Amino acid sequence: VAREFKAHAAHRTVAVDAVASDEMILDAGAASIADLQLRLQNTETLIWNGPLGAFELDPFGDATIAVARTAEARTKAGALITVAGGGDTVSALAKAGVTEGFTYISTAGGAFLEWMEGKTLPGVAALDC
Repeated sequence: VAREFKAHAAHRTVAVDAVASDEMILDAGAASIADLQLRLQNTETLIWNGPLGAFELDPFGDATIAVARTAEARTKAGALITVAGGGDTVSALAKAGVTEGFTYISTAGGAFLEWMEGKTLPGVAALDC
């Protein structure tokens, strides 16, 4: 957590119930990262939308990078299908250096989520004559 939204802001790692009212949660801590990585060991498909923290500000991208690299490794091993969408997500995965290791990456943002919900997208509907 930090009191300022800026790169290299003074920060500390605390349990979620110990966050002060004037602090912002800018990234997941080591325990949350380990939990997510463990959960990925028993996952066959990962749908990822949104970074885990303020990845654009060092060091608050650590959780996103760590979990992304775990997902990439499992994907490359053939144990996980990874689908990611959204502009911030794609930027975060690029920062982690894993975009080539994911099964599918969409830059469609909100349209990606609507497509995942099974909704008809206006651009696709216009082509369906």
